[in-house]
Amino acid sequence: MFETLNRFFPLWALLFAGLAVLAPAPFVALKDVIQPLLALIMFAMGLTLSREDFMRVARRPGPIALGLLLQYSVMPLAAFLIARLLGLDPALTVGMVLVGATAGGTSSNVMTWLAGGHVALSVSMTMASTLLSIVMTPLLTWWLLGTDIDVPVSGMLLSIAKLVVAPIVLGVIVHHFARDAIREWESALASLAMLAIVLIIAIVVSLNVGRLATLGPLVALAVVAHNAIGLSAGYGLSRLFGLDERTSRTIAIEVGMQNSGLAASLASQFFSATAALPGAIFSIWHNVSGSLLAGYWKRRPPKFVTGGKHRYEV
Repeated sequence: MFETLNRFFPLWALLFAGLAVLAPAPFVALKDVIQPLLALIMFAMGLTLSREDFMRVARRPGPIALGLLLQYSVMPLAAFLIARLLGLDPALTVGMVLVGATAGGTSSNVMTWLAGGHVALSVSMTMASTLLSIVMTPLLTWWLLGTDIDVPVSGMLLSIAKLVVAPIVLGVIVHHFARDAIREWESALASLAMLAIVLIIAIVVSLNVGRLATLGPLVALAVVAHNAIGLSAGYGLSRLFGLDERTSRTIAIEVGMQNSGLAASLASQFFSATAALPGAIFSIWHNVSGSLLAGYWKRRPPKFVTGGKHRYEV
């Protein structure tokens, strides 16, 4: 039953987003539960991870380095070029660049999990890019736009610690003591994460219904193109560098899904409400596109061939 529910994850994401547009009030009332839902998702994922998973990632720093390079080159440059090509006004251009210059979003970890990717690698990349964002976000924004911003370092680190690090560490600890029982309920845990993420999508949509109505088609096109470039470049360049299928999928999701909530917050705090619009729409769209891609890849697991005593992914 849980496997069947999980298979239709993209449908649930689109359905709940549509419900939020038609009847936003019930979801707006849930706005205070977004952070607990994120913490719940991180804990559920941590339950499926072991210390050995992270040790294997630590022994392969190459994929993390490539992912970070793509994160902080492809995404900010793509945002800047798209804004220029589509003739977006200065405020919207600032918003686009801020989305591109932030770290990978925590929802990328969920999409990687549901897509059958390397969750430990995804979590490691999110944490590394988040720490780098303290320096990279203002520097890239200044470099591309000539505007320096003050990133709320302590608040961001505290938020990451509460919503990502602590729940995952707790989940890994519980996994250590209840590995066999958790393995039996892994599909149910995925369903729980799916329910939490579709609720988050619906809440974000409901909170931005008014803003979405004011967005022109060019802004929507800019956001969709930006996300598509990140996903495509992350996957294509990873394969070009010889990484395996699962790792390439993981990097694609990590690069294409940004911490757009942080971008919207910085834009509204240091620039204007208009500058926050790209971050708001990106928050909605990358969850929808990510869930669709996760569902597609989940139905197409990597193939393996046998060579000698070993199995190789192709």
